[in-house]
Amino acid sequence: MGQTLLINAQSSLNGTITDSNNNPISGATVFLNTEPILFSITDTEGKYYLTNTPKGNYILSISYLGFKPINDNVSLNGNNTELSYNLESDLLNLHTVVITGNFTPTIQLESSTSVSTLNTKDLKQIVPQGTANLLQNIPGTFVDASAGEVFTRVYTRGISAAAEDDMGWYYVSLQEDDLPVSLVQHSYYGPDLFHRADLMTANVEALRGGSASITAMNAPGGVYNFISRQTNSKELTGEAQLQTGIKGEGNPYYRADAVLGSQLGNNWSFNAGGHYRHDEGARNTDFTFSKGGQFKFNLTKVNSRGYFKLYGKYLNDYTNRYNGVAATNWDNPEAAFGQDFNSSALLMPSYNASIPDGRYLEDGKTNSFNPSKGVHAKDLAIGLDLFQSLNNNWSIKNNMKFSTKNANWQTSISNAFVSLSDPTTYYLPSNGNPFPVGQIVFKNTQTGTEMARINNSPIFAGSPINYLTESTLPNDAVLGTSTWNKDNDADEFMQQLTLLKTWDNHDFSFGFSTGISNTSVFTQGSFAFSTYENNPTMLEVTLENPGEPVLYLSDEHGVSNYGGLFFTNSRADVFQAATFVNDVWAISDNIQLDLGLRYESIYHKGSNDRSTPFTQNGGLDGDETTIYDNNILQPTGDRDSFNFNYNYLSYSAGLNIKLTEDASLFGRYSRGNKAPELNYYFNNFANVPIINAGEVQKIKQAELGLKSALKDFSFTTTLFWSELKNIGVSNFEFDDSTSSIFYTPIQFNNSQTFGLEWETIYNPIQYLTFRLMVFYKTQRQENGIFMTQQDLLI
Repeated sequence: MGQTLLINAQSSLNGTITDSNNNPISGATVFLNTEPILFSITDTEGKYYLTNTPKGNYILSISYLGFKPINDNVSLNGNNTELSYNLESDLLNLHTVVITGNFTPTIQLESSTSVSTLNTKDLKQIVPQGTANLLQNIPGTFVDASAGEVFTRVYTRGISAAAEDDMGWYYVSLQEDDLPVSLVQHSYYGPDLFHRADLMTANVEALRGGSASITAMNAPGGVYNFISRQTNSKELTGEAQLQTGIKGEGNPYYRADAVLGSQLGNNWSFNAGGHYRHDEGARNTDFTFSKGGQFKFNLTKVNSRGYFKLYGKYLNDYTNRYNGVAATNWDNPEAAFGQDFNSSALLMPSYNASIPDGRYLEDGKTNSFNPSKGVHAKDLAIGLDLFQSLNNNWSIKNNMKFSTKNANWQTSISNAFVSLSDPTTYYLPSNGNPFPVGQIVFKNTQTGTEMARINNSPIFAGSPINYLTESTLPNDAVLGTSTWNKDNDADEFMQQLTLLKTWDNHDFSFGFSTGISNTSVFTQGSFAFSTYENNPTMLEVTLENPGEPVLYLSDEHGVSNYGGLFFTNSRADVFQAATFVNDVWAISDNIQLDLGLRYESIYHKGSNDRSTPFTQNGGLDGDETTIYDNNILQPTGDRDSFNFNYNYLSYSAGLNIKLTEDASLFGRYSRGNKAPELNYYFNNFANVPIINAGEVQKIKQAELGLKSALKDFSFTTTLFWSELKNIGVSNFEFDDSTSSIFYTPIQFNNSQTFGLEWETIYNPIQYLTFRLMVFYKTQRQENGIFMTQQDLLI
């Protein structure tokens, strides 16, 4: 720590904050523990200013994420005093105050939780392709972002059994500024749809397991909290970032980020920014894979006792999701059918179709469908966050947010290999009503050119199809895919009120959190004919038997079995309420005991429409030659209702032993719960009554860790154990005997996981840093199966 001292004849305190290389640090927080507290945030030159400083002895506190804080005893005589400081790097941010996983701001080194932090500098060194991709930089976090920016999976420490690909954030909470991005989850509706990181993100705090059982809403597996930038610069300052590059086989990527902030006078300040991007994608498609962006802002008023902050976000973004690629050789997978693991997408090309909406057939309403639209996510959110110190060592914090969300899916679902000799190919156009037998003709929908003409009669005698002309379809197959048209809406309100009391050696926290969500989902799926190759071509398909009328198995776009594969029309009201109490007891100067309880109640009320195929001679249009509209699923008018309440108590206890000023040992035991999400009702009860509530999973976790922060070397290591009970699993399957698609009945299981996390950073010289993350776990299911996972990131 370096310090210079200069005294003049004014009542103020000012100076400059720099790093170890004498570079100014902008955005550092400076506090003087006067009554009321005086504070400042350094400007772009690293300067801070405190005016009207009273005489006396005080503690000057300086902190900035990524640097070790300074608490200096200063003596002020009523004149102008200048104090400048050098901050020492904090490689793993262990001397940094964190909020996530704690009811009160706590220095990481002194906490009994496993929290990792990515600061502004870290984030600028990462070029993430979505939220989940960014979280690969957090130890102990499993991430599957193979589908793209959305439809991702994120979980911690083996707490993963129900985190399927369409419910990938099942056990963890994705948050912005201490509140969840979304209150509810169900199939194809997760928080990653409505979250994007950009320059407005100041830092990320990641809590694995542990205290998430008592600090998060129905998310015992962990919390990933993206905290927005704030500024107190006296001058209007900003930052812009332009990115461009090439993905895959020459697919361009463009992105622009910007942020702007300043003081407004009278202790008001604002910060605003966002991003826009245009991305052709890592794999080859004939359309833009992602485009859009978001705008965020915060407006803050600071007074002598705390702050009031108004904040908001508007997201309007298009992205898509990749399906799998066919492979052979389980032990050493190799791409099949001429595909490439890096560049093949196997997604339907762009086209514009109008598909009858099964809910409104009498009105003639249709839904537009174009697979190039992908997932269109919109989120408008506004929130208010306040903190105020009260008398007698009391303080209050309340954070509340209202949001309205919509996610519209127009994508390909599945890309299975379906042989032309498989009867399924001919059953799916109309669910066998009628079943086409004879000469099947496949035409290119764009050019009208005949691509193949076959006779499918031999398949009923166990033989393959016969080509009737020299032209053949690639791989003698069609792409087993569906038009996935899904519309999700949700209006949500959530808040958390916390009262804090400092008494002797105790920091008490207690309060309550609530959440309300009104949500609905509509899903419709139709079969679609396209070639099975790297860049699929849509196929118009007809049955052309000599002397008989031509039967159209698809429309002019290749879409078949209008609305006959999937139909879901559901709605739900969700109310969550929790009360909590926590005590951090400083047993001695070096030992802290952290005890907490949380009682949570979750209420689900809603209904599913029953459905049945539309029946009319000739289908919807009355034309017996167009069989693609013969099987549209529509509501019967009956609904299966659900009305269930889930109540449970969670608790957590942690101990931190400070070994030195730069090292500590900690341990924690937690017992949490996971109530069912809405997919339990929406997916598992098609045309059947919902009699029973879902099972609440019981989750036990224990951890023992060591943290150390030296000048050029820092590390954390944690041994952990977790146990899950009442795990409900349901798969999405195709029944060959009936050619129907369904969710399997829920099966329940238990599992245990043991593992080790290791994170270390070594900074031998300026501009050269080595970072190592190691994760090892072994998991045992109730049936005796062991699964081992090892991850290494350098």
